Amino acid sequence: MLPTTPAPRTEAIPHPEGVSNDEFRAAMSRLAAGVVLVTAHEPPLSEDGPRGDDVGMTATAFTSVSLDPPLVLVSLRNGSRMDDLLAEQPLWGVSLLSEHQRHIAGRFAMKGRISDRLLFEDIAWKRGEVCGSPLVEGALAVLECRTEQRVEAGDHTLVIGRVLNAGLAGPDGGPLTYFRGRYRHLG
Repeated sequence: MLPTTPAPRTEAIPHPEGVSNDEFRAAMSRLAAGVVLVTAHEPPLSEDGPRGDDVGMTATAFTSVSLDPPLVLVSLRNGSRMDDLLAEQPLWGVSLLSEHQRHIAGRFAMKGRISDRLLFEDIAWKRGEVCGSPLVEGALAVLECRTEQRVEAGDHTLVIGRVLNAGLAGPDGGPLTYFRGRYRHLG
């Protein structure tokens, strides 16, 4: 009996490893992730020029890296405004969003959104003492960070930051999570 070979796959395989973007995205959507708002302050170009801008983005690819020293990691899409800003500005903030702050996560995740200045307009926040970035009031916790390392990884940059200040900003409550393409809360 002659050995038979399986029929070749007919769909396009965009990666040499064999997994398509859709297959990878579907598999990773099954991993629940916490939702954070990463913020930074873009200083003015000159002392007599217009004031600097506050910039924010929703992230689910965020994790602790080390306790000693205290390090965290956030993944930024290459060429995004936040990636460009953090390449120049080493100080940034993170607000760990609560289950009641879904509207903030959605607002800063929108494609083709309005200016960041308007996005911050009706959100309660205070400026971080160390990083100068907006930190969301009522978040479960806030962190102020300084970039220690940037690592290019495919179409993203992994930014590792040293935590300079941490606070439990909000009341006890559940975290906002992201699972199967939707914001969720534990319960």
